[in-house]
Amino acid sequence: MTAPSVQIVAILNITPDSYVAESRVSSEEQLISVAKKCVQDGAHILEVGGESTGPGSVDVSLEEELRRVLPAVKAIRQALPDTLIAVDTWKAEVARQALAAGAMMINDITAGRGDPDMYGVIANSGCRYVMMYAKDATPRTIKQDVRYDDVVATVSAFLADRIAKAGQAGVQRERIIIDPGLGHFISADPTYSFEILKRLTEFTSLGPVLVSPSRKSFLAGPENLPVSGRLPATLAATTVAVVHGARFIRTHDVRATALAAEAAVQMGH
Repeated sequence: MTAPSVQIVAILNITPDSYVAESRVSSEEQLISVAKKCVQDGAHILEVGGESTGPGSVDVSLEEELRRVLPAVKAIRQALPDTLIAVDTWKAEVARQALAAGAMMINDITAGRGDPDMYGVIANSGCRYVMMYAKDATPRTIKQDVRYDDVVATVSAFLADRIAKAGQAGVQRERIIIDPGLGHFISADPTYSFEILKRLTEFTSLGPVLVSPSRKSFLAGPENLPVSGRLPATLAATTVAVVHGARFIRTHDVRATALAAEAAVQMGH
């Protein structure tokens, strides 16, 4: 499928409230079936998430998140031993136990702000670590029309600061992947998300870039399309991101995204 220069990250939500219903899995049998299909469709990484963080999401206790995530990681590791597993969490203890269970990558939407112990866990494990920009300091994202003088400069400065703090805690720079954030993580105004995609190359000096435009609100357009109608715009955003240097694309629609990324790689050559 896609060239090695772009990695497709498939989203597997062990949650009842993910905004993309098709990404939710509710049994181990379904999880393994979906995971195998994602790999067949071109996913390089399977990302397990046990807590939703979008607008309207609710807190999930440590115990509940562990109950959701750990069996999923173990089941995937057993069924697909050669596939890289990521876990979407901001909680250090979830990260620690998930890594011990076979995960190899942590996606932290708080970039270490949510749990002061996260950097230590990452440093000790040597795993890949995704640090994302978010306008909110907590894992609960709210709908807010935030304004920026220069959104790329603001996001870059934030990520550079978090990279430095992670480094002070022993996290190796080459293990860090950056995510500039899109949609409500940036602002309710979609203009800024499009600006980030257009100027994505300006982030590449900070490290490998991951983006997750997948069916997000900024792609709803003037018709205010529902989540189910945002795939065409998602693929357009994916193409722009890859052409402008994205190394990882996180998606709910693996095959379509893998094909779009593959075409974008060819355009960029």
